[in-house]
Amino acid sequence: MSAPPSRLGVALVGYAFMGAAHSQAWRTAGRFFDLPYEVDRRVLCGRDREAATAAASRLGWTEVVTDWRALLDRDDVQLVDICTPGDSHAEIAVAALEAGKHVLCEKPLANTVAEAERMAATAARAAGRGVRSMVGFNYRRVPALALARKLVAAGRLGEIRHVRAQYLQDWIVDPTFPLVWRLQKERAGSGALGDIGAHIVDAAQFVIGQRIRGVNAMTETFVRRRPLPTASAGLSASAGSDATGPVTVDDAALFLARFDGGALGSFEATRFATGRKNALRLEVNGSKGSLVFDFDAMNELQVYDGSAPADEAGFTRIQVTEPTHPYMAAWWPPGHLIGYEHTFTHEVVDLLGDIAAGRDPEPSFADGLQVQRVLAAVEESAADEGRWTGCGDDPAAGTAATNRRL
Repeated sequence: MSAPPSRLGVALVGYAFMGAAHSQAWRTAGRFFDLPYEVDRRVLCGRDREAATAAASRLGWTEVVTDWRALLDRDDVQLVDICTPGDSHAEIAVAALEAGKHVLCEKPLANTVAEAERMAATAARAAGRGVRSMVGFNYRRVPALALARKLVAAGRLGEIRHVRAQYLQDWIVDPTFPLVWRLQKERAGSGALGDIGAHIVDAAQFVIGQRIRGVNAMTETFVRRRPLPTASAGLSASAGSDATGPVTVDDAALFLARFDGGALGSFEATRFATGRKNALRLEVNGSKGSLVFDFDAMNELQVYDGSAPADEAGFTRIQVTEPTHPYMAAWWPPGHLIGYEHTFTHEVVDLLGDIAAGRDPEPSFADGLQVQRVLAAVEESAADEGRWTGCGDDPAAGTAATNRRL
């Protein structure tokens, strides 16, 4: 790579919801954090030149290309940020890493275990050449969840016994909502399971420092056919048409889990929780205490100290806005809150720090592969009437080779 040490050129592939969130992060990070590089938001890539040009102007990117392959030979691009649907993650990430570009890839890492294995193997080879990669599980960068991880790692909760994780949304409750790409397996890989369930799998494992080794699952698709979207908007049904198409992903996924450190877990991911817009909740119970995180109050962490006398016992609300809390020293005075978009800024800050230090970022593509194996095990368990299914952690084997009754 030929970039001068002080400057890093970034190319963004995709410019919708996640592309906008990542653009905000690249624009903001250097204004609040001391970065090891000056970030050059060099290129935005999208298939529709007119729409991509409008997005680049709005989001602050210098140039536009319509084919991501054009990024691979550019000396002014050192990092490729992938914000496309899952069906293109593997092709873009593998090619970018082999071309010597650092890669940030949105979650879930891929649509299949086989794709994720290829991406992780490519990332491992690239790391030997100093080329870094990271998968974008942004909720790790919520300061309250980062604090939760620190408390668990310090032994404040004792032996971890239970984890309860929920991610609840309601944006497709209406059966007339159109058949967008997130409802098509060939584009998205899975439904609520991969879209939001992947987040709580990663968050739970991140906080307690244990990995899921087996699951017992069920999934359901409540609305099995939906109106075809308009060709232009993609978010409204075709006017005056009765044309519909099949929904080929899950609407909801529920599963039990065993962790490799002995903890038990219950997980629920649904896009049919009427009234819930983006409700992520994590509770951890240990032998010495408990903690609760609720994204609806994302600047808070509830902590229970089991050693307190009975007449003083209760959950304590920690407002995670002190400069000693993770990431918060760069922002506002104590008591002033931050929001969802800041998690992506923290993601960028950590990634750039790791690149500059020659460290492998976390979560790595190997971490993304492990989550992918959990998702695959959930689907397999649900398809086999909920049998206990192993998550296939052996990097040399796919899930099918390691599934077993637990």
